[in-house]
Amino acid sequence: MSHQQADAIDVAAIREEFPILQREFDGQQVVYLDNAATTQTPDPVVDAMSDYYRESNANVHRGIHHLSQEASEAYEVAHDRVAEFINADGREEVIFTKNTTEGENLLAYSWGLNELGPEDTVVLTEMEHHASLVTWQQIAKRTGASVEYIRVDETGRLDMDHAAELIDDDTAIVSAVHVSNTLGTVNPVSELTDLAHEHDALSFIDGAQAVPNRPVDVKEIDADFYAFSGHKMAGPTGIGVLYGKQDLLEDLNPYLYGGGMIRKVTFEDSTWGELPWKFEPGTPPIAEAVGLHAAVDWLEEIGMDRIEAHEEELAAYAHDRLEAEEDVEIYGPEGGPDRGGLVSFNLEGVHAHDLTSIMNDHTIAVRAGDHCTQPLHDKLGVPASTRASFYVYNTREEIDKLIAALDDARQLFA
Repeated sequence: MSHQQADAIDVAAIREEFPILQREFDGQQVVYLDNAATTQTPDPVVDAMSDYYRESNANVHRGIHHLSQEASEAYEVAHDRVAEFINADGREEVIFTKNTTEGENLLAYSWGLNELGPEDTVVLTEMEHHASLVTWQQIAKRTGASVEYIRVDETGRLDMDHAAELIDDDTAIVSAVHVSNTLGTVNPVSELTDLAHEHDALSFIDGAQAVPNRPVDVKEIDADFYAFSGHKMAGPTGIGVLYGKQDLLEDLNPYLYGGGMIRKVTFEDSTWGELPWKFEPGTPPIAEAVGLHAAVDWLEEIGMDRIEAHEEELAAYAHDRLEAEEDVEIYGPEGGPDRGGLVSFNLEGVHAHDLTSIMNDHTIAVRAGDHCTQPLHDKLGVPASTRASFYVYNTREEIDKLIAALDDARQLFA
C-alpha cells in the first residue's frame, strides 16, 4: 500500500514551535509518540498563558477593577471560542472541567445518580476508557441500574447489530468513546446517538481522542453530551470541556458547590447561577482557559481536515510497517478513515513494558500497559500492549526509528 504525505502540512515549520521536540538524551533527539496520553504544547499556547499571568492575572466574576474585568472577559471569550470550535450554540453549552474524566463524572453524578433506577440500563462499549466504564459502573451500583456492553468484533470495530439489540426502551443512556485510545477505532457515534434517541435515551460521547485531530460538530453528531481534554489537543493540562445541550443542562443540578456558581444564598437554601457558571464553582482554570483558546486558534490555523489527513497517513504507514514484521501482533482496524492516529501492538516474546524500556533507550517515547482499558485487554487475551500515537508534528521518519528499535528488543530477548 502506498501512502502520500498529507497536503499542505509543513511539519518542519510546525516542529519549530515545540522546543521540547529538539531535546536530546544521550545524544539522541526525542521521538515523541505518546500523544494519546498528552500532546506537546506549542509556543503560541505557552505565550498566551504567560502573557495572561504577566498582564491580566486576577480572579474572574468577582471584581470591578480593570484586571478582574480583563480576566473575566478572557475566560468568557474562551467559552465562546470553544463553542464555535465544536459548533455548539454558545457559551451556555460549554462547561470547563479539569479533563474528560471530570466531565464524565459531572454528568454521572448530576444526572445519573438522580435519574437512574433499577429499571434502567446504561449501554457502554467494550472499548471504553476507565473514565467512562468505571464511572457508570459505580453509579449503576449505587442506583441499581444495569450496565451492558456493545461487543467489539475481531476487526476491532463495534458490532452495530449487537448495539441495535442492546439499545432498547430500558436504555437510559448510551455512553461511547468516539475514537478508541487502544484500538484507534473511529466509532459511528452519530449512528449510536440515533439509536439512543429512537428509544428516548440520552447519548454521551467521550471525545478525548477525537477533538484533537479531526473536525467535530456536536450538532451533526447530535450528542446530548460530549467531553474532551485540553492537554490532548496542544493545550494545557488542567482543563477539559463538557458540552451539553442547553435545555438538558438547565434541568441538571450541579454536584460541586461553592462560590461563583450561585445566584442567592440564605441560611436555609441556595439557588444556582446561569449556565455555564452553575457547573464551575470556585476559582476556575483561568490561565488554562486562555491557553485552550490559543490552542483552538493554533489548530484551526493549520486546519482540522489537514490534521486528520496527516494522522491518518501516519497511522496507515505505521500499520503497514508493523504488519510487515512477522512477529508483531497489531490490534484494531487497518489504516484508513476508521482508524485514528495510533497503533497498539505487541512484539512476540517481549512484554510491552520491556519493549517500551528499550524504546526509551533510543529516546523514543511510547506507552505500555492496558491504556486504562483493562477489560478490553482481557478480551484481546493480552495483559498489556505497546502504543505509538501520532500528532501533527510527527513524521514517517520517526516511525522508521520505532521499527528499527524492534531489532534491539529481538536481540535482547532472543
